[in-house]
Amino acid sequence: MATTKFAAAGLALAAFLLGTTAQAFPWPPGPGQVQIPLWPGAAPDPLRVNGPEFTASDPKALIGGKTVTSISRVSHPTLTLYRPKGRNTGAAVVVYPGGGFWILAIDLEGTEVCDWLTAKGVACVLVKYRVPGDDKKQSSRTGPYPQSPVALEDAQRAIARTRFHAKDWGIDPRKFGVLGFSAGGYLVAATGALDRIYKPIDAVDRQSVRPDFGIALYPGHLWIDDARFELNPNVPVNTHTPPTFIVQIEDDPVDSINNALVYYIALKKAGVPTEMHLFAKGGHAFGLRHTNELATDWPRLAERWLESIGMIGR
Repeated sequence: MATTKFAAAGLALAAFLLGTTAQAFPWPPGPGQVQIPLWPGAAPDPLRVNGPEFTASDPKALIGGKTVTSISRVSHPTLTLYRPKGRNTGAAVVVYPGGGFWILAIDLEGTEVCDWLTAKGVACVLVKYRVPGDDKKQSSRTGPYPQSPVALEDAQRAIARTRFHAKDWGIDPRKFGVLGFSAGGYLVAATGALDRIYKPIDAVDRQSVRPDFGIALYPGHLWIDDARFELNPNVPVNTHTPPTFIVQIEDDPVDSINNALVYYIALKKAGVPTEMHLFAKGGHAFGLRHTNELATDWPRLAERWLESIGMIGR
């Protein structure tokens, strides 16, 4: 799919999620939670945004009967740690919300994921990576790597930062994965395939930026050419790519099912243990919100898969 088509899809998704109720202040993670700056100073390849970070929601645009909160104009990336509730399995998941690289669906594909994971004894690290907002003039400054490096830089730094704090945060460094939706699903694939794309800057960057497993939900930006059924060459799947779990919907109007199919084929050719679930209906951007569609049962399948690869106990 061409870059212009990706930009159009991203803007359409952003327009839907940004809604009409906006507040010009940084996103608050909730009582008792603290955001940690991802970088010790200025992030590499600074992203200029047109105004302060803001949150938005539209009371008329509901998914699973609830509104969606998005954040935009993110120029100062952070991570927020959500500790396991009750039993600690030692596993941890870094979560990348979707939003077409324009915004972040921070509750639908972020905090609600952490609520699910922490209830299962898994630490959750929610990444607020850099996105410019719904501004067509910024199409050359956002998107998948290498069109724009900022989201992947933040995604990789979040992995390294979490590994660096593993002991303090009660995380087993051998049980460390990533999970993302849509554009965040692309980041799952990219972190599993690419070495660090930014120059190391401190002790954090002595840590590996490769996860131990990946969960990609309706990923985008992996099938990039309408004329050829091929994986994005900037996601070079190889034998070092970790075990992967994929969910895709056949009637997804934003990210074609071909994104998941070309990714799955590349994983299997590389000998990467992979489980993929395809559903006929469900659309796009439903997160963990349960509806009558079978696709929204995916968390139960993911839990069984995490058990099967030894990340969490039965």
